[in-house]
Amino acid sequence: MLLGALVDAGLPVAALREALGRVPVEGFDLVVSRLVRKGLAATRVEVRLHDHDHGQGHHAHGRHLAEIEDLIGRSDLPGRAAEHARAVFRRLAEAEAKVHGQPVEKVHFHEVGAVDAIVDIVGTCAGLALLGVDRLVASPLPMGSGYVDTAHGRLPVPAPAVVELVRGVPTRDCPETGELTTPTGAAILVALAESFGPLPPMVPQAIGYGAGSREGERVPNLLRVVLGRAAAGDEAEQDSVWLLEANLDDATGEILGAATAALFAAGALDVWLTPATMKKGRPGVVLACLAEEGTRAAVEEAVFRETGSFGVRRTRVDRTKLAREHVTVETPYGPVRVKVGRRAGKVVAAAPEYEDCLRLAQSRGVALRAVYDAAVAARDRQA
Repeated sequence: MLLGALVDAGLPVAALREALGRVPVEGFDLVVSRLVRKGLAATRVEVRLHDHDHGQGHHAHGRHLAEIEDLIGRSDLPGRAAEHARAVFRRLAEAEAKVHGQPVEKVHFHEVGAVDAIVDIVGTCAGLALLGVDRLVASPLPMGSGYVDTAHGRLPVPAPAVVELVRGVPTRDCPETGELTTPTGAAILVALAESFGPLPPMVPQAIGYGAGSREGERVPNLLRVVLGRAAAGDEAEQDSVWLLEANLDDATGEILGAATAALFAAGALDVWLTPATMKKGRPGVVLACLAEEGTRAAVEEAVFRETGSFGVRRTRVDRTKLAREHVTVETPYGPVRVKVGRRAGKVVAAAPEYEDCLRLAQSRGVALRAVYDAAVAARDRQA
């Protein structure tokens, strides 16, 4: 569906095929078709495996992460497509490792490592590069319901790997049943998206709809991509968010710590605590956070649930932000995303993503500072 949406938004099919032809993977055809889902015209891109590969060889037996990284490394892909594809597969491997209780290097991808998924991931990363996309924002991910048949047997929806991948990422309910977010789709968005929430301020320039295989009973089974340029120009970005505040005079340190984590999990952009003197001279704190429109209700609910507060104040505030992008750097411990902030075209801030550094530190058995410093050094070498 991601590939279909990118093609529908203007990605030339010939350019996509040429990029995929650089990957040393054979035994598939890329079939592009136009169709209508509940009155909306869309593009469907299918990866059809050759008869001798379907149910045979790699499609049945899958691949390990090292083999997939080698395939991608031997491909001359456009822009940062190769490093982005490696980052996606590593996120997948880490999620599968956590779910199945084994080291990342031992993870056997099954469907995820099959030819069709390699084409989906590499094709999407190459498509974004060919379209000149340097920043990706995604809506909260729909989770679905029911069960799905996998190489591991019948599993609940959302699949365990999906739940692991969306840890800390906003999700949403949907009236449609079935699997609405696959491990492959979740990994692409979690690895590449800068944030999750409503449509950011932008000037839309192209819109594409990618169709899934199902028709959809209640809503059209489509994925929409909107391509555009930032509305605020190159020097800075501006947006409006909600400032949410609650006065707390009976919360312990443990409760406040748990509440902070819950607010981030609900989609808060930032959370902080300020000491304050409450009524009757009692010491307390003001719990404050920022939330986008799409996650405000979930964040407010988390405040009430986690703190027992009787009220939450909310104020609409405007922000001026640095124009930003994520770049992925290679470290001895694995790839790390680095957030780069620019003003007037100049880099004025760069910071490795904490979650990436923490995940690698835990999986490699090293100090967080070691991964962080390695990412900073790699970024300095690229500058």
